[in-house]
Amino acid sequence: MQILKTHYHPDIKTLDNQTIFTRLATRSIALQGDHILLMYTERYEDYSLPGGGLEVGEDKIEGMIRELSEETGAKGIKNIKPFGVYEEYRPWYKSDYDIQHMISYCYTCEVNKELGHSKLESYEIKNGMKAVWINIQEAINHNKKTMATSDKKGMSIERETFLLGLIAKNRN
Repeated sequence: MQILKTHYHPDIKTLDNQTIFTRLATRSIALQGDHILLMYTERYEDYSLPGGGLEVGEDKIEGMIRELSEETGAKGIKNIKPFGVYEEYRPWYKSDYDIQHMISYCYTCEVNKELGHSKLESYEIKNGMKAVWINIQEAINHNKKTMATSDKKGMSIERETFLLGLIAKNRN
């Protein structure tokens, strides 16, 4: 799968002599016309692609399907195709490593418009996460505004906004 971007958090000056923890994740891209299935997170005031970390030894496609259905309740997941990989290096918040190397495998897919029940984790519920179909340009504009004006923004909004921009460009 092609690398779409490698992003370094501004606090990461070098990888030399750093202990690095690698986390593998998947992101799902489900479009219907000019609408995309995203997760809105109230706490961070942003839209993101459904997805999350792979379990140890988990197949990427199986993990993508698991994460997509858990977060959104998506049904009828089919026609899964590779979109690309987004890599990022960010400070790690625990003392066991210096840096987290997050590798997000992104896939396009088709899902039914009507969503079933999600199975969000407690922290996701606490953060106010919910699945929504939204116009892709509205989501991009919203995230750009959050990046420019909010002190609540999370570290993932740059990745998500970059990916949404690529998705919007590639569907035309």
